[in-house]
Amino acid sequence: MFKFIIVVFISFVALSAATNVKRCKNGQPFPLSVEVEGCTEPPCDVIKGTTAVMDVHFVGTKNDIRSLNAKVLATALGITVPYELPEDVADVCSNLLDGATCPIGKDEDVVYKFNFHVDSYYPEIPVAVQVSLNDENDESVACFICDIKVKKGAN
Repeated sequence: MFKFIIVVFISFVALSAATNVKRCKNGQPFPLSVEVEGCTEPPCDVIKGTTAVMDVHFVGTKNDIRSLNAKVLATALGITVPYELPEDVADVCSNLLDGATCPIGKDEDVVYKFNFHVDSYYPEIPVAVQVSLNDENDESVACFICDIKVKKGAN
């Protein structure tokens, strides 16, 4: 009974820190939770020249997922463009937490640490950032949208 209470408490703490992100429009699987560091309610402020950190908690959608790549689309002022990630960030398998590794099995519960660098040249505008974690067949395993607001840092 005590162990059950601890698990419920840890789950509650994890959910209370989660950021309120939106589902992707094409019906891709939704992650269990997304935690944007320092933000529970979007739009999340991100500072130019820094790295926004997101923990994406998701489950495998099929057996033997050998590779996963993060793909990002940014929508601002009605225009959607792909946002190229550095290979070391886009490679989900090399950024899994708690000792998890690929291949990922069906219903396996894992967390991807996504480090999203915000270049200093970004305009200071609201942006909808769609993040999709795609397997080796380019099928989405998890997808979410987070609204951000790019801001100038203190000089």
